[in-house]
Amino acid sequence: MEPPAESGGEMAAALGAAKRALRAELRHRLRALGAAEKQRQSRLLSRKVIGHSKYQESKRIAIFLSMPDEIQTEEIIKDIFKQGKECFIPRYKPHSNHMDMLKLSSAEDMASLTLTSWNILQPSDGDSTREEALAGGGLDLIFMPGLGFDKKGNRLGRGKGYYDTYLGRCMKHPSGKPYTIALAFREQICESVPVTENDVQVDEILYEDC
Repeated sequence: MEPPAESGGEMAAALGAAKRALRAELRHRLRALGAAEKQRQSRLLSRKVIGHSKYQESKRIAIFLSMPDEIQTEEIIKDIFKQGKECFIPRYKPHSNHMDMLKLSSAEDMASLTLTSWNILQPSDGDSTREEALAGGGLDLIFMPGLGFDKKGNRLGRGKGYYDTYLGRCMKHPSGKPYTIALAFREQICESVPVTENDVQVDEILYEDC
């Protein structure tokens, strides 16, 4: 006799619990990672990115400004401007899953950004002068943050859904969905990441051993 199928609510609860447990494990792994090791892997990934064909052929690029437990992106941002590409960074709207990608004018422009309560630098809410990527030519490439990833391209974010929602908006833009590359410490690579139908897979994950 077959066991009764789990109801949708039970499945969602089990999936939510699995995601919470994996997030806790990954935060523990990242806390154990020393500053020098984070810097070493970040430099190595910066070189991988700069030599990557998708990066080289992309003109309009969105990239996150790193928190301490993420691959440091400052060298990549400097190279985006050095190569004459256009750079867009996230502005997260609190108490929602809405995010815009706003244009940076230069690497030095980062000094004008506001530090949020989440300890993330971003354009202030009152800054209406910057181009939003989807109001213009869309994006060719998005570098994705996250807490964990598996080798199939599944991504575990921080639970707010900002990037999944934004990618949904990208798919409606005339230029179509941009290529997505996740940047990860090797300690963030998991055997398997639990996902729902709303979770968008990443096209490629860059980490030390890939």
